[in-house]
Amino acid sequence: MDQTERRETTPPFTLLMAVYGGNSLREVERSVQSSTIEQTLPPSQVVIVRDGVVQDPVQRYLDTLQSTMSVWFTAEHPDMPVPEVTIVPLDENGGLAHALNVGLRYCAYDIVARADSDDVSLPHRFATLIPLFVRRSNAAHTNAQSRRPIDVMGSAIREFSDDEDEPGQIRMLPAEGSDLERYARMQSPVHHPSVVFRKSAVLDAGGYPEDSGRFEDYMLWERLMLAHAQFLNVPQALVLYRTNEAAYERRGGGEMFREELRLQWRFVRDGFTTPWQFLRNVFIRAIYRVIPTPLRKRMYRSMTSRHNTEIAASPQPPQPPKRGRHSAAPRTHADDAQSAQ
Repeated sequence: MDQTERRETTPPFTLLMAVYGGNSLREVERSVQSSTIEQTLPPSQVVIVRDGVVQDPVQRYLDTLQSTMSVWFTAEHPDMPVPEVTIVPLDENGGLAHALNVGLRYCAYDIVARADSDDVSLPHRFATLIPLFVRRSNAAHTNAQSRRPIDVMGSAIREFSDDEDEPGQIRMLPAEGSDLERYARMQSPVHHPSVVFRKSAVLDAGGYPEDSGRFEDYMLWERLMLAHAQFLNVPQALVLYRTNEAAYERRGGGEMFREELRLQWRFVRDGFTTPWQFLRNVFIRAIYRVIPTPLRKRMYRSMTSRHNTEIAASPQPPQPPKRGRHSAAPRTHADDAQSAQ
């Protein structure tokens, strides 16, 4: 099946992003390019919310992105329609949750893929996730706990610092079912920069919580799980997640722990976690947030390695075949997703 045939047999979907003043032109350009023209299955629509004032080069890039996209696709995919670009300007920075809630209003399709403005999508990301998302949504769910279709799908991610050719640690998650339900009571059940979700399900759950500090994604997944939405993770690393020493510093400190405490209190109050799980989570998070950054980094890497080993030993959903000119042996190279740690 070539790219045109795949596009004709796959429902259209929207790519949703947000940019803000802290993003550089290099980051935004690389993220957009990797999520559109480099994809073997590009989105039909690109919605980018400008969350307040951005750097001048970034603004100029956004102003000309539709024409740039037309040039890209004329050169690279002349047989495919050019994605429609929708730029949503917000006068003031209202935070990621608010930006994404506004952006959802402009998404023309029910299938929405997220991308962060400083991460990189690997070329087969959407060709892997979207057909599987559609199949699992249309077919009867095989999980004995439910017959509902999949509402949220994510993937593993691989960290990188600055050079995409120097990949770092992979971060895997349980695939689905009871394993993922248990995991979600301790850590975020999906990596936010990797997800594809059903817009209608997110809107029915009230959208992204805008009073959640830096945990807007985790609290959204809680809302959806309480509403019995179905989640699935594929084991492939389909997103390169940008991280550095500053990211480990941001995961620590008193303010971060206070936000964590509010999050855990919200979970136990909502009935998402038990009092015992609340005490366990707060104790572990307190240690993780207050230890020195070098020790936090080592602890994080050790925990991730252990989780990966446990998850790799568990049954995984089948991997769909990769097709297209970018499909040969992909580089398995990932602070939205910081709430997962």
